[in-house]
Amino acid sequence: MLRVSEPSFACLGGGHGLFQTLRAVRQLPHTSIDAIVTVADDGGSSGRIRKELRQVPPGDLRMALAALAPFDDEGLIWEQTLQHRFGGHGALAGHAVGNLLLAGLVDVLGDEIQALDMLRKTIRAEGRVLPVCDRPLDIAAEVSGLDDDPRIMREVRGQVAVASTPGTVRRVRLIPERPRAAQEAVDAINGADIVTLGPGSWFSSVIPHLLVDGITEAIAGTDAMRVVVLNLSAEPGETAGFSAERHLHILAQHDQRLRADVVIVDARMIPNQSDRLHLERAAKSLGARLAFYDLREEDEDGLLLERHDAEKLAQALQSEYR
Repeated sequence: MLRVSEPSFACLGGGHGLFQTLRAVRQLPHTSIDAIVTVADDGGSSGRIRKELRQVPPGDLRMALAALAPFDDEGLIWEQTLQHRFGGHGALAGHAVGNLLLAGLVDVLGDEIQALDMLRKTIRAEGRVLPVCDRPLDIAAEVSGLDDDPRIMREVRGQVAVASTPGTVRRVRLIPERPRAAQEAVDAINGADIVTLGPGSWFSSVIPHLLVDGITEAIAGTDAMRVVVLNLSAEPGETAGFSAERHLHILAQHDQRLRADVVIVDARMIPNQSDRLHLERAAKSLGARLAFYDLREEDEDGLLLERHDAEKLAQALQSEYR
């Protein structure tokens, strides 16, 4: 495959994981960046806007826009403003400014993507933000461990409930089932040179993309380099106790058509060779190879944080694309 010197990116995910990925790809030469974002949030400010205005929940979309704000003084102000939450105890308490801006633009323009494009131009964002679907979605999970008998499965509905369940999530589905992907999201994947999936909340930010009609097909059919970025560790609630290998098996379980070229893994996460061999077999089930890098962010005292370092992730992506 001929590599272009300034690739175009399509980055799939949501929340803080997508934020770090976007911060990473912005550090690389590129022609375009498209963030393709989950729309199943039902908590906090996003949940209130979704319920009251019947709009796509704006929180993850807002965070992606904030990640793409320019690296200058004005851009920093916009990033901080979009992310700022009102305090107090009144009607605005807890709302993020960016959520309200997007909600107002959607009300005026009547279209989520037009609203996102308008706000993108206003803040001079270095990329486009697209909802994976043009309607709000719900997540329903099959969860075990909520009864004395571990074999009993219970359905848990809603992103917040799934993310915080004390049980073990086995599988998720979307309501409505198999919604149609936004055409702009499919076009972004088809036109990309590099497609990334993850990191992020596995069952509520990463896997939902695979359950939207048109997304897995686009990933499988693209000529782009397809990258899965594994989380740094299992998350309390959603993936508590999951190995890195199981994360990949869960992806394949939700859509066996999914194909990837490389799985990027933090080297400290899998220190021994035996576990790496198991993970390698899981990656091969997706058609992918493993690539180990130092990816974890450190604080000023050198302590490792549970967050991808944007610069390190950028270097890993650049190394794999050469």
